Amino acid sequence: MRGKPFWVVVVCLLVIFTLCHRSLAQQPADNKSAVNPLVRVLQAKGILTAEEVAQISQASSASDADQRLAKLLLMKGVISQADYDQTVSAPGMMNASSSGVTSPTAIAAVYRVPINNGVSVAPLSNIAPPANRPSDQAGSSGPTFIPAITPIRPFPVGGLPREGLKPAFNIGSIRVTPFGFLKATFIHDTSSPYGDDFPLPGFLLQPSSVFIDSGPGNSPEFHVKARSSRIGTNFEWLDPSPNLTITGRFEVDFEGNFSRADNRNLSSIRSSMPSIRLAYGRIDYRFGEKDTFSALFGQDWTPFGSSTLPNLLETTGLGLGFGTLYERAPQMRVGWTHDFNAFRLMPEVALVLPTSGNTPANVVTNGVLTVTGVASQLAYGERQGPDSGRPQVQARIVGQFQLDHAPGVAPAQLIVSGLDGRRQANVLAAQVPTPLAASGLPANFFRAAFPHGATVSTTTAGWSGEFQLPTRYMTLIGKYYSGSDLRYFFAGQLLSNFNDTFGIANQTTAPSVDGASTVVFGTVNGNAVVAPQRPVRSQGGFVNLGLPLSRIFGADPQGRNMGWSMYFHYGVDFAKARDAVRVGATGTRHKSPLYAGTLYYRLNNWVTFAFEQSLYETYGVILPATGNFPLANGVPSRVWRDVRSEGGTIFTF
Repeated sequence: MRGKPFWVVVVCLLVIFTLCHRSLAQQPADNKSAVNPLVRVLQAKGILTAEEVAQISQASSASDADQRLAKLLLMKGVISQADYDQTVSAPGMMNASSSGVTSPTAIAAVYRVPINNGVSVAPLSNIAPPANRPSDQAGSSGPTFIPAITPIRPFPVGGLPREGLKPAFNIGSIRVTPFGFLKATFIHDTSSPYGDDFPLPGFLLQPSSVFIDSGPGNSPEFHVKARSSRIGTNFEWLDPSPNLTITGRFEVDFEGNFSRADNRNLSSIRSSMPSIRLAYGRIDYRFGEKDTFSALFGQDWTPFGSSTLPNLLETTGLGLGFGTLYERAPQMRVGWTHDFNAFRLMPEVALVLPTSGNTPANVVTNGVLTVTGVASQLAYGERQGPDSGRPQVQARIVGQFQLDHAPGVAPAQLIVSGLDGRRQANVLAAQVPTPLAASGLPANFFRAAFPHGATVSTTTAGWSGEFQLPTRYMTLIGKYYSGSDLRYFFAGQLLSNFNDTFGIANQTTAPSVDGASTVVFGTVNGNAVVAPQRPVRSQGGFVNLGLPLSRIFGADPQGRNMGWSMYFHYGVDFAKARDAVRVGATGTRHKSPLYAGTLYYRLNNWVTFAFEQSLYETYGVILPATGNFPLANGVPSRVWRDVRSEGGTIFTF
């Protein structure tokens, strides 16, 4: 970036530094841990992270805080070693700050820049992409530089700083900060055979038919939707201990089911119900200057695979089945962050609600309906994960560092995560089948072998490697994952498992207790057995490139052209073809790539316009039953395609 604006920013910040320290020097000693307003400004400009602000706030004195600030600016390349040496020893700067004699002249002498009061505030949000969560502006002269692209950060590294949220209002000692956005988009799909307003992989089993076909003319559709709108609230409970931070978040969207009632039947298409996205409480405790313990309880983004999310306008189906891999789930998570000055390391481990994402269905036993389909899923729960009797264990380790020391650039992150879990399908004793008559086996053959019922299980396992590399002129993020039975994380082409019936004779089937699985009984060497189930193996990932167009082309930071940005995206999800074929009628696909380009224009801090052009594809497999590919537009087709256009407006608050 050009030199003058940078030095102007530094001077204006240091002027604020002078005024703030005069005020701080007059405060009582028990307020010495309060964060200097200058530090808040540096955080808002992207020069300091939340963790660094927390580190400064723990200083034993104002002078100690100043020295920590100077050291951080040195490590980030904002000041040179000579500037640092001169700063910590300058009579009008750090050594005299506690007495309140800091002057703008001394500041200008140390940093060798003119004095200016212009500021630019560009917070690094952990809630949504910059295009959806525009920066707040402060100062009469407006921003002096355009911030870089900030990755979507579903989680912070290290502890959250005490009083880090600017509350909209207080409820007693609880600080409350609402947030959210109202989003309305139009959508045109050249092929949307399922009638949804979000994309899904092709060659899925139709809900009302056994035939797999995209429909006449590939079923083009047009939609307008507002249900992607989102609202939430951040909370902070102030504890007497300055080292303890207690926060929480509750967030909902309107992506839930459609209301079905007499007064809503006609309008159900526009009456989607609100549903929980996030609901958790968090505790952070700082041990000394380098270490922070964190604990989270509630529903949050999963440690496995959800740390890096692409910037796509389509958020109802955020690349699900097309290489994104993410999930939100109830969990109990603990972590530890150690600060190595220029590098932070954070390992975390979590006990997560075990689930496989398989859908319950109707089960009839002796003429009695025991499960009533998806409508009763809340009553019965998604059983096959919890029926394993063990939690799903997830873990990740994150390394964070500053790749580009320019102002307004977020830290880089390298992330490795993994999970281990199990699903189990239970067959009740009353549901154990009788052998087929042609087998010649006694009617009670299987029931005698399994008098208490039967169980069969598979593992859910995987790992991911993720990177987030922000620089002043581009931000590159990406993810690679590999695992088995990743249906719940919208991977593996949404396939879960299959029955391995190789070598099993006299086969007959029975439903699991929840109706989500078909269990195969048979014989091997004359002995009754249950066919083992195998997970569908998968892999995939994505890369997403963000370009701050206005910054690249030197737009006026205070002009109407300062809010242009563009993203290019490629993602792909694979299921091993030999596994997909063995799933049965639903296993008609093995690969789905996504190509997308998204253009954002931020009119101001509250209004953003966006347009996204994308291509969704799915590659089918040859079906053993027909010896040909599945149908698209009524004919066997190897590839299904949907050219999708989506545009709209986002109002942020």
